[in-house]
Amino acid sequence: MFGRCGAEQETGRLRMEGALTLSWRDMGRTAGILCAASLVGLLFYKAGITEANIVTVYLLAVLCTALATDGRVYGISAAVASVLVFNYLFTVPRFTLKFNDVSRYSVTFLVMFIAACITSTLTMRVKTQARQAARKAHRSEVLLETSQALQRAEGEQQIFTAAAEHLSRLLRAGVSLYPVRDGALQPPLVCDAQGTEAAPCTTERELRAARIVLRCGGQAGARTAVCPDAECLYLAVGASVPPLAVAGVALRKGHIPDDFDRNLMAALLNECALALEKERIAREKSDAELQAQQEQLRANLLRTISHDLRTPLTSISGNAGVLMENSSVLDEAKKQRLYADIYDDSMWLVQLVENLLSITRLENGGLDLRIQPELLEEVAGEALQHLNRRSAEYPIRVDIEDDLLMAKMDSRLITQVIINIVNNAVKYTPPGTDITLSARREGDTVRVEIADTGPGIPQEAQGRLFQMFYTAGNDRGDGRRGLGLGLALCKSIVEAHGGEIGMRANEPHGSVFFFTLQAEEIKL
Repeated sequence: MFGRCGAEQETGRLRMEGALTLSWRDMGRTAGILCAASLVGLLFYKAGITEANIVTVYLLAVLCTALATDGRVYGISAAVASVLVFNYLFTVPRFTLKFNDVSRYSVTFLVMFIAACITSTLTMRVKTQARQAARKAHRSEVLLETSQALQRAEGEQQIFTAAAEHLSRLLRAGVSLYPVRDGALQPPLVCDAQGTEAAPCTTERELRAARIVLRCGGQAGARTAVCPDAECLYLAVGASVPPLAVAGVALRKGHIPDDFDRNLMAALLNECALALEKERIAREKSDAELQAQQEQLRANLLRTISHDLRTPLTSISGNAGVLMENSSVLDEAKKQRLYADIYDDSMWLVQLVENLLSITRLENGGLDLRIQPELLEEVAGEALQHLNRRSAEYPIRVDIEDDLLMAKMDSRLITQVIINIVNNAVKYTPPGTDITLSARREGDTVRVEIADTGPGIPQEAQGRLFQMFYTAGNDRGDGRRGLGLGLALCKSIVEAHGGEIGMRANEPHGSVFFFTLQAEEIKL
């Protein structure tokens, strides 16, 4: 991902690390450890402890030096110095670099030097491995935290925000993240870690580097061969061209990203790309499901209309034909029955069209609610005047606890809700069934109930009553099943008012439909 230029930079960095670089702090630690070892050796010498034990003290000093310093040069220097100091302090003649027993001390010094070098090398290797293991563990923890944050994010904006914040905090650098939509860069999301300079993102130089990454992918900007005069290093988010986004990292002055930083950036951007891909797939799936639902809704509507409009239209046309052809031979009572049948079928069709138009407006968000305080008694009275003609065969009682009970509503729509529910009770209960329309205040809401004493609704059907195109008990004497839009429309209207709608069984038999509205205080 970082290309040839990044590899060359890494090679140069390793060469610099391989050069002889000294630190005054590590040099001081080395000298201090050797001085301490020499003091311990002198104490051992005065106590009559053999030279072999003193040699182990210096070996321990070399080990401590390798642990306390960074760089192999200090361990090797300590090994050489240990041999020289041991020779100077403890071999005869003392306090000179000469020694009398050449055969004896030459082997001692050689073994001592080799042991010191091996000890130093092994210690530095263990330290390096421990450091690498710690960085790998840190990288795994970082990736896990970032992955969890991206999984919790909902929508592209939250994903971009989480990715920019984690990248900025972990690299201790300012980050500008450019979303890509329709093949073009969008305004960047800028995130600056505490104590870092803000990431430049609006200058033409920076935008040119970002556009190159947009067109070609890969990387551009600072520390690269493409637009090296830019202040940020720009990286593609995702392997596609154009990428899903372009990330700009404001590198600190004189800082060259090492392998760990590069791998961390690549891993974080890959996690971001995966999250964006997952979000895109989920969005496409949701759109496909919505489209499929709309197609199913359209198919159900056409199929149901084609079946359910046939009976009333056939009845209307048949009755009208009888009246036109046989009007002279029909008595007045028979004519009135035919007129009534035509009227009933026509009103059924009118109510069906009204429900279709209303639910279409609600689903498309085109219905303008005109909510204002209304008296429940007036709305209920208006609704009862527009019921099905068969309602005359049913005793309908109104029970409103307060004549001045008011609620916030669009009276035209709530009237339609009451008409639909009462007509439903008339449609599915035998003539003479008691129907009660009641309303009462419950805290900040008004609860409206329409109860009947009919046969009730089966338990398995109660959970689906408010679904579109569902009807319980389709067998009716007049042959009209109904589209199952009435209660679905009621649900949409009540929820548009911020209320709730539902049903429960009436005791000892029957059903109770209820809905709630926001109550309105009466100002006297």
